[in-house]
Amino acid sequence: MPETPHYMVRPARWSTDEAGIAHVRRRVFIEEQAVPEGLEWEVLDPDCAWFVACGLDGEIVGIVRLTPDARIGRMAVLASWRRQGVGAALLASALDAARRQGYSGVRLSAQTHALPFYARYGFQTEGEVFQDAGIPHLAMTFTFKDH
Repeated sequence: MPETPHYMVRPARWSTDEAGIAHVRRRVFIEEQAVPEGLEWEVLDPDCAWFVACGLDGEIVGIVRLTPDARIGRMAVLASWRRQGVGAALLASALDAARRQGYSGVRLSAQTHALPFYARYGFQTEGEVFQDAGIPHLAMTFTFKDH
């Protein structure tokens, strides 16, 4: 019998989840990856569709956003929650939302270490490696098969 996940993924409400989302972003991007704080926060954040993974205690342990222009980004999972399917569940939620919104596909900028993760879900690389906040990235696209 499959193990029951000890987390759940749900759509976020910016008005009530902003602090939890910011906590994960600060821990993963600013503290672990040394992204300058000024590059992390964006004015479009409240306009995005956010999805959060929460532990059974309600603590937000992972995040992802879908921008109004069909970009997936800010995927982050707290270190102690990695390799437990949280990222996959978050990505599935963002892709489902993009499909429901009628997008033909989505784009993202993947850190190069995460390329195999996204490739497993059908993302294709595009272009050349570039630096974003001092971290190597590569553009990736995903096209829904029914488009």
